[in-house]
Amino acid sequence: MQNEYDLIIYGDVVLSDGVLAHAAVAVQNEKIVKIGLASEITESARRIIHAEGSYILPGVVDAHVHCYSSLDEGFYTASRAAAAGGVTTIIEMPYDATGMICTLEGFAEKRGRLEQESIVDMAMLATIHKQDGYDHIRQLAEAGICGFKVSMFNTDSFRFPRIDDGQLLDSFAVIAETGCPVGVHAESDEIVRRYLDKYKDRGTNPYAHGWSRPKVSESTAVLTAMELAYETGVKLHLYHCTYPRIFQLAEFFRSQGARITAETCTHYLTLSEDDMPRLQAKGKINPPLRSKEDVAGLWELAQNGRIDMITSDHAPWLIGRKTDRDIFKNSSGAPGVEHLLPVLYSEGVSKGRLTIRDLVRLLCERPAEVFGLGHRKGRIAAGWDADLVILDPTIEWVIDENKLQSSAGWSPYNNMPLQGKVTHSLVRGTLVYDGDSFGQSGHGCFIPAVHSK
Repeated sequence: MQNEYDLIIYGDVVLSDGVLAHAAVAVQNEKIVKIGLASEITESARRIIHAEGSYILPGVVDAHVHCYSSLDEGFYTASRAAAAGGVTTIIEMPYDATGMICTLEGFAEKRGRLEQESIVDMAMLATIHKQDGYDHIRQLAEAGICGFKVSMFNTDSFRFPRIDDGQLLDSFAVIAETGCPVGVHAESDEIVRRYLDKYKDRGTNPYAHGWSRPKVSESTAVLTAMELAYETGVKLHLYHCTYPRIFQLAEFFRSQGARITAETCTHYLTLSEDDMPRLQAKGKINPPLRSKEDVAGLWELAQNGRIDMITSDHAPWLIGRKTDRDIFKNSSGAPGVEHLLPVLYSEGVSKGRLTIRDLVRLLCERPAEVFGLGHRKGRIAAGWDADLVILDPTIEWVIDENKLQSSAGWSPYNNMPLQGKVTHSLVRGTLVYDGDSFGQSGHGCFIPAVHSK
């Protein structure tokens, strides 16, 4: 008898409306074709994975990954880390060590590398440049980018420059015409510059990083971006929001008719400023870690459905960029794509802060919807890509930074005990991680976004 399906996986399937226990998912030609109770799916398959007792989750869509801020990482290494952590789609940032992705030529070259090197699927963001004219925005949107990313803080004049408010206003209006979202790194350049100067002589105190970037430097930038979004009608996304007030302000602007979404990151939910003496520069992230009270407030918002998504902001600097005694002389950011799902499952679902459905909404569904991938990514449903992750909730383990896939070779979560572990990751029905081995470079595809205005 000829096999009807390419693959059948047995386990507890997490759907949009709840968990279907003792169930199965059937895959044919890279797509999910059938979901039901195990007793109802009796057809044969070329391959069967028995994961009874484990969750079958949609593949995670990590909406905030920097594969090329460090050239030591790249698509192949970052995608291995992603696969090991259950991330089957990366949304790649446009700020590379070699320069910004802000032209059609730069986008095409990077897409070519992606499709040669990655083992998971990827969508791509672009940014805007400071030259007059906006044809590049329209061209990039037509090429299938999933959105634009801009910074209100001048991190690096070549790689990660500030876009001033006047150009943001004009750019937002053009981006609104395309239907693409635009995301902002929201920190007030003027406030941070002033406070960096104010605390520059106290750099041997790791707390000084947070002092130099007070909460108001974030909130004032957010308010400016949201007012510009309100005026232009653009879809605005707020990246890496660090404390509850940002989400409360976003709710107000949504009540006024603005189209605003907002994310927080794994580190803002699991680490606080009190960890800085222990982490030193490993905890230097922009915007900075906040108070324990802010951490608790973010969990409450996530539980109540008031946060759109959680991301990793994966920035895998080598340890040499994180060892200077002066906190200000170190690079900002930390690796995290490999631990987005495991840490959030352990700290969220396992500890009763989130339901498994909350987790899927925050890590899979909403990122796919916001960035134009929701027609094929982010959920387990017939016709969707067979991006599937198996997570065994019974496994207890401890993060060991020496066993990670990222080139960084370190983690701010080192020695964190976790409950629940990813055992398999599949991208369009192909196994790209089985707990030991990885899929082939080049299996990953560029996923063009589909946006409505």
